[in-house]
Amino acid sequence: MKFLYEKDLRQMKYTILTSTKHDETVRAIAERLGMSDAKLRMMLIRRFDMSLLENLESRWQMGQRHANDGDPVAEELGYELFTRFIPLVDTETMQTIYTDTQAMTQEIPFEEAIARGRARIREAILS
Repeated sequence: MKFLYEKDLRQMKYTILTSTKHDETVRAIAERLGMSDAKLRMMLIRRFDMSLLENLESRWQMGQRHANDGDPVAEELGYELFTRFIPLVDTETMQTIYTDTQAMTQEIPFEEAIARGRARIREAILS
């Protein structure tokens, strides 16, 4: 007898992520992070449980509306979006990236600092 928690759920998770609405959400997240949707899908399957995957679209929409109001660096990096709404990065890592990026905005152009911050977020997600 095989118990549910012993079952390999990768195919079921993949089916969720490739449904129409979820696929659009995965593509939007991947585009925002500057990574391929296939890599993001693979990471989501590996890290997230079924419940989180099922609610991915609504979490994305809520995060778009309510995350990081007023702080341009946090908003561009997706500080709350990618820690609270869609937990791709742990809070401590994101805080370090945010602090470093905030400091970089004083030394280099804003867009370049944000690009470097997003690159660090990609590294954190894929590691």
